[in-house]
Amino acid sequence: MINTSEFSRSSAQIIKYPIITDKGTRLLENNKYSFIVDRYSNKLNIKAAIEFLFNVKVIKVNTCRLPRKKKRVGKFIGWKPQNKKAIVTLSEGDVINLFTDS
Repeated sequence: MINTSEFSRSSAQIIKYPIITDKGTRLLENNKYSFIVDRYSNKLNIKAAIEFLFNVKVIKVNTCRLPRKKKRVGKFIGWKPQNKKAIVTLSEGDVINLFTDS
């Protein structure tokens, strides 16, 4: 049995933030949502976290690891952190409200 307070804390750590780009908004028409997730999480953890946080039914999860990118500040060169992207397909009738109506 999973403790809900422990699971909610881990769910919030798995899902970092949604991706809102041109391609991401085009995917919304097909009921697909894009998120940046923890790079060590798997598809089952991502599915459980999305279903727990947003109270929706997930049909499919596609993941890919994004490439590392250089970051330069003055003469110093470093790397941006490497992330994992998840594209989540929801069942018909389920919606995640990414844009608040104010």
